[in-house]
Amino acid sequence: MWLGNFTLVLPNEVVNSGSVRIEDGVIAEIRPEPVAGAVIDGGGRLLMPGFVDLHGDMIEREIAPRPNAQMPIDFGIHELDKKLAAAGVTTAYAAVSFATESVYGHVRSLETTSAIIEGINRLRDNLLIDHRVHARYEITNVGAAPALERLLKADEIDMVSLTDHTPGQGQYNNIAAYVASISERRAISEEMAAEIVQKRIAMRNDPQIDVKLKEIVSLSLQHSLSLASHDDDSVEKVAEMFDLGVTISEFPVTLPAAEEARRRGLWTLMGAPNALRGQSMSGNLSALDAAKAGLLTVIAADYHPAAFVPGIFKLAEVSAGGLPAAVAMATGNAARSAGLTDRGEIAIGQRADLVVVEKGDVHRIRATFRAGRFVYSDGTLHPLRALAA
Repeated sequence: MWLGNFTLVLPNEVVNSGSVRIEDGVIAEIRPEPVAGAVIDGGGRLLMPGFVDLHGDMIEREIAPRPNAQMPIDFGIHELDKKLAAAGVTTAYAAVSFATESVYGHVRSLETTSAIIEGINRLRDNLLIDHRVHARYEITNVGAAPALERLLKADEIDMVSLTDHTPGQGQYNNIAAYVASISERRAISEEMAAEIVQKRIAMRNDPQIDVKLKEIVSLSLQHSLSLASHDDDSVEKVAEMFDLGVTISEFPVTLPAAEEARRRGLWTLMGAPNALRGQSMSGNLSALDAAKAGLLTVIAADYHPAAFVPGIFKLAEVSAGGLPAAVAMATGNAARSAGLTDRGEIAIGQRADLVVVEKGDVHRIRATFRAGRFVYSDGTLHPLRALAA
């Protein structure tokens, strides 16, 4: 099947009026001109690789859209699947949290997290896109380690990140602001919120933290999983994580941390919503500033997958490599950082995971392909014969 007359975003260039041939779900041929008999005429619209999202928190919103409104987990997975396909995501790592307690309540309990992982692995062959599991291990919650270890040994996990949300460092370096945030989110007094924060700070003194951390890291590396740090805030923190075997620095919160991560050869990951808004939700490092400095290599949906496309165009304005470099942050770079070599580029031999984007005042996704088959379309492009191809 030929897709013709598209503006192709290739790894290092943009080709106008190009065409791509798909055979058995793989890109078989690329031409820099329209071809006769193309099943789909792109009308000059952009054709990009499908987005590879390494960190998406959205499953929690699908199974608990409101406090005390728990939905069936299988239902939530299917609903998220549709939304991700419509956002151009073709490979998604659900970032689920391993914590013994959380401000998010039951939705991040060990019971719910384990059920989500079981559901993703059970349903994955019947979903529109390729779903995988990103386990977020909160290192202060040593009680969560046995559950994660069991799932790692059973090959139920595809990526692990090491998170430390202890107030006073990382994402929550401003303790007063964090207390106010908890007070507002839980509708409790600031005094009660301050007690919760102090309890979390005290948890950091548990001597089992380092023991369990090393066990989780060892298991992850034994299973050849990509290992990420989270909210690196200093040169020292990056060095510590690097020595553990981390290869991805997720959401570095300061410029020096991002600089050190890149100096050590780590991938640096930040959120597409941050890039779109031009600022971090927590007041930390801006993705646009990191990109301007040449320090950003990967973007993720974080909490809003629809931000991928507008975020890419924002990054293209400030990145030295323009649109190809910005697209690579959501595609090829993301795939390679996770150890995936068969997707992420419009190149011969790569999976035909593709996204059709129409530029405008609001950039719009017109269609998404997974392995050469429609998994989303708004009806703009395809004739009936394309659906049968």
